[in-house]
Amino acid sequence: LPFSAAANLHPGAEQKVVFITARVHPGETPSSFVCQGIIDFLVSHHPIAKVLRDHLVFKIAPMLNPDGVYLGNYRCSLMGFDLNRHWANPSPWAHPTLHGVKELIIDMYNNPKINLEFYIDIHAHSTMMNGFMYGNIFEDEERFQRQAVFPKLLCQNAEDFSYSSTSFNRDAVKAGTGRRFLGGLLNDTSYCYTLEVSFYSYMLGGAASAVPYTEEAYMKLGRNVARTFLDYYRLNSLVEGPLAPTPKTR
Repeated sequence: LPFSAAANLHPGAEQKVVFITARVHPGETPSSFVCQGIIDFLVSHHPIAKVLRDHLVFKIAPMLNPDGVYLGNYRCSLMGFDLNRHWANPSPWAHPTLHGVKELIIDMYNNPKINLEFYIDIHAHSTMMNGFMYGNIFEDEERFQRQAVFPKLLCQNAEDFSYSSTSFNRDAVKAGTGRRFLGGLLNDTSYCYTLEVSFYSYMLGGAASAVPYTEEAYMKLGRNVARTFLDYYRLNSLVEGPLAPTPKTR
């Protein structure tokens, strides 16, 4: 990390990991801009970014489907697979990027020195407006309620993020997605989401018309996703004590 000797990277330190992936569907270009916003913020000199680097480890795979992107495909890879339906049993030959990322996640999950706390897969949506999330359904009511905390906090930070459009489901069609598969694999302290953002526009509260998305607006959503981790962990006492006032990225 360029700007701090992060305590979370000291030998033997227990690491809290946030794993982010994007662009598993090649045509969903807004996901790359959101991911870029997250990365740019995390490596910046912003005081919040420094605190996040000191307390958390971020693993980011910004393009899960590079061959599909190169070919200009909308949804599938070079071999014609929708990679976001093959998380359960990815082939190292047919789905190499997915296989590699899944192996890394499982290795971290099995490492007693690592707590894999978040998995967020970034997509773009062709019919809905705003940013919103999909989460999982759990029989444990407390776990289900804890899962709602992060999107509620993000809604406070990002004017274009809609909690009312956020939904929690276990639709059989989505069983092979990263969010669904990892939500069933990881333990009850891990939270798995799909972050969706509209291809088109977002509605602000009380506004009569929609605001078209721009590349900068997508990156701003990414910055707001990143800074929401501070709100989440401050709420959960990872970060103690007040911070100096910092400008909002919104």
